[in-house]
Amino acid sequence: MKYRRLRLWMGIGLFSMLASLAMAQEKVSKPVLVASTTQIADFARQIVGDRCEVECILAPGADPHTYSPTPEDVKLVLRADLCLENGLHLEGKNWMSTLAKDAGKPILTCTDGIAPIEIAEGGQSLPDPHAWFSVRNVARYVNNIVKAVTEIDPAGKSGYEARATLYLNQLRVLDAWTKEQLNRIPTEQRILVTSHDAFNYFCREYRFNKDNDYLSLAPVGWSTGSEVGAGMTPKRRTNVVNGLKETGAKAVFVETSVNPKLIREIAREAGVKIGGRLYSDSMGEEGSAGESYIGMMRENVLLIVRALSGSTN
Repeated sequence: MKYRRLRLWMGIGLFSMLASLAMAQEKVSKPVLVASTTQIADFARQIVGDRCEVECILAPGADPHTYSPTPEDVKLVLRADLCLENGLHLEGKNWMSTLAKDAGKPILTCTDGIAPIEIAEGGQSLPDPHAWFSVRNVARYVNNIVKAVTEIDPAGKSGYEARATLYLNQLRVLDAWTKEQLNRIPTEQRILVTSHDAFNYFCREYRFNKDNDYLSLAPVGWSTGSEVGAGMTPKRRTNVVNGLKETGAKAVFVETSVNPKLIREIAREAGVKIGGRLYSDSMGEEGSAGESYIGMMRENVLLIVRALSGSTN
């Protein structure tokens, strides 16, 4: 009897050890994806589920234009099987592609294939990197990610494609809902003024700022960093203040990833109220309404409708 008990306990112990080893092996064998921004990390998680480990360099609320990588970021990228960036110079001074190159890791530029809005800055024509603010553009992000992760993990292809199909359907619903909600704002009140030019695609897609060629109005260019296309000039500030006064904008908006000081000063000079804080270059904290891409877009739309139409949603 004693020997049978001993064999039983030995069997249980061996089984537990093998199970632990199998679980550890499964964890180790998961492909690791490292994304530059919170939006791209969210797109990746929607596609890969639990099959891959997805890490994000930027924290919620961080500004990709001005971010400087840390030694911890270097360690994170060294673990990556694939790096993901937005591209189009959203990552100031191309910090994500530099990290990947230095670590010898493959990198996907998620905006590949998107026809960017061109912005005239300092006598140059620059591509606007904030392409995710057109929901339809996100389909390109998703398809690019599916292709890239399938190349590093062909066995997961069917799951990646199935999740992507579901997510693309959700995005189509989001786009239709967005148009329905924004139709509550009278055409003459569709004037969107924000801290920096993150909302050009949104304005072009959903028909804001007619008198500005359906582009955003902002005292700073498309970048908040020290690159070309960035910076508040006296001329730009004057144009924004005068434009606010002339157009009769009902509100201006601050952004969660940009210091609100400047736009608050602009609003005070123009005598316009602050309509609230929009998610722009970053999603919200975990547990917040804007912790996902769909959540941040939903909350932005509801805030814009409330501020510009007088709705109480």
